[in-house]
Amino acid sequence: MAKRILVVEDNDLNRKLFCDVLKAGGFEVEPVADGELVLNAARAFAPDLVLMDIQLPNVSGIDLIAALKRDAALLDVPVLAVTAYAGKGDEERIRAAGAADYLSKPVSIGPFLAAVKRLLD
Repeated sequence: MAKRILVVEDNDLNRKLFCDVLKAGGFEVEPVADGELVLNAARAFAPDLVLMDIQLPNVSGIDLIAALKRDAALLDVPVLAVTAYAGKGDEERIRAAGAADYLSKPVSIGPFLAAVKRLLD
C-alpha cells in the first residue's frame, strides 16, 4: 500500500511540483492550500507524513506543527517542514514545534525525496 503524504503549501506551483514528484515516487498525496483546513484534512486523510510549508496566510506552519503534535490521532505523524524563511534560529523553532526534519527552499528533488523516504522508513 502506498504511503500517504499530506502536502501543505499555499503556492500553487510549489504544491503542484511537490505533489507531482511524490506521485511519481509512488506516494498517495493530498494537497492542502489553506492552513486553516490542515487539521481536518489530516484527520480525514490519515497521512504517514505531513509536508508543511511554514509561511502560510492566516496561520503559521509552526503553529500548525504544534497543533498536529497536540492531536492524539496525529502526534506520531512525522512532519517535514519546507520553507523559504530560513533565518537564524528558524530551524530550531521549527524543530521545537515538533518537525522531524527541515528543508529550505528552493528544494532540490534528490534531497527532497531522500528526506521524505528517511522519515517514512
